[in-house]
Amino acid sequence: MARILLHICCGPCASACLERLRAEGHEVTLFFSNANISPDSEYRRRFSAADKLATATNTPLVEDSEVSHAEWLKEVASGLEDEPEGGERCRRCFAFNLKRAASFAKDNGYDIFTTSLTVSPHKRSALVFMVGREVGGETFLEEDFKKRNGFLRSIELSEALGLYRQDYCGCEFSLRDTAARAKKKATE
Repeated sequence: MARILLHICCGPCASACLERLRAEGHEVTLFFSNANISPDSEYRRRFSAADKLATATNTPLVEDSEVSHAEWLKEVASGLEDEPEGGERCRRCFAFNLKRAASFAKDNGYDIFTTSLTVSPHKRSALVFMVGREVGGETFLEEDFKKRNGFLRSIELSEALGLYRQDYCGCEFSLRDTAARAKKKATE
């Protein structure tokens, strides 16, 4: 049994990851580190869903509130505003958030850390793993949570718990791209 810090992007994605890690016998703490999420009202909705999950499952939840969206924009998105979803901006975003998780895990005595990002069918697990190793080395647990129907399970659990499910990754660029895709689809 390991003491694991689970970086989470939202409550719904975290649900299946938490369930799996606990079934494997691990002690899990949820780490909500998402300075990328915009606007602030969306950040609050997602944190509220994560808090609801934590309460329902009696799981510790830590909110990383030490960094602002403005800092994230400067460090991650500056110059990459027109990058497509899944490109260099996303790689930098993964690194930004996972670096914060790695630092928190180290400073607080966790054995390993991992992320719920791999439960999404829209995220390339190989890229998340590469970034996780870059920032955390051996302390990063490569777990592809979308395997064994992880994404489907996250939908089931979030519906059962009444968790808010978002329809874009998190940043204003993802929101823009999602809206453009929806508009294009509507006109086809």
